[in-house]
Amino acid sequence: MEAPLDLPALIKEIGRGARGARDLPMAQAERLFGAMLDGEVDDLRLGAVVLGLRVKGESVDELAGFEAALRQRTAPLARPAGPRPVLLPTLNGARKLLNLMPLLALQLARDGVPVLVHGRSDFGAARGDSFALMAALGQPCCTSRGDAEQRLREQCIAVLPTAALCPGLDALLALRERIGLRNSAHTLAKLLDPFAGQGVKIVAVTHGDFYERLATLLPRLGSAVLLKGCEGEAYPHPRRPSSLQAWRDGQPQPLAAAEGEDAALIETQGDCADAGRIQDWLAAGPEAWPLRLRELYEAVLMLSRNN
Repeated sequence: MEAPLDLPALIKEIGRGARGARDLPMAQAERLFGAMLDGEVDDLRLGAVVLGLRVKGESVDELAGFEAALRQRTAPLARPAGPRPVLLPTLNGARKLLNLMPLLALQLARDGVPVLVHGRSDFGAARGDSFALMAALGQPCCTSRGDAEQRLREQCIAVLPTAALCPGLDALLALRERIGLRNSAHTLAKLLDPFAGQGVKIVAVTHGDFYERLATLLPRLGSAVLLKGCEGEAYPHPRRPSSLQAWRDGQPQPLAAAEGEDAALIETQGDCADAGRIQDWLAAGPEAWPLRLRELYEAVLMLSRNN
């Protein structure tokens, strides 16, 4: 039987600031994050852990340990027949620009690729609600995992709160509203896969150091696309250089960057108006999309269709 976690000792290791803190071994990180997911860490120590990790930054081995703990606690979903399912987390919502994540999700579903959108919607008044936008596009949140499985089979798309897949992870995500900062759970939500490791993860980051760490970790986790996201959502900024990397079953995949320049940036106008513009782009097809979004679409389509 394993000895109980010595939380004060762990906090002492990770809580000494960016220069003095030490990284945890993978096995220890797995035990710690498992206890956090299981609600076994009291509020005082939980706050110390998440802030210590925020200041220090998670190492690749810590992220690998966290992911292992998450995988053990994620409720499974039945994989639909056909292409590999695509996982699109929504964890921030758009603030200024039109949220193009639903456009990617809906087009992939039209192509017969199952798409699971999961996350939370408590981003605050300054950011748009991705769930509300999906609902305005005819895709309201599912009421259960069974409902999600049925919609994936019948419509190739489902929107599901993360709480239905891992309540412990959702509870950690909810700390953002109480503490005012994101924590490790926001990175781990991008690695969640209820399809027994057979999904294609779309992992968007905004900070360069996390991009490099995830580029090291993702080949261990199956199939994924890594990119620098736009306003924290899982699609690329239309005006920034291509940042895509892709792996299929851990093997790097060659990607061709599109040539040319995108049109002017499109600002958000609110969920209902944005839904109409996304419908227009769906009707026009991917050839009319911003180049960087088209790059992502083609990469995801390639990964999902190569079983």
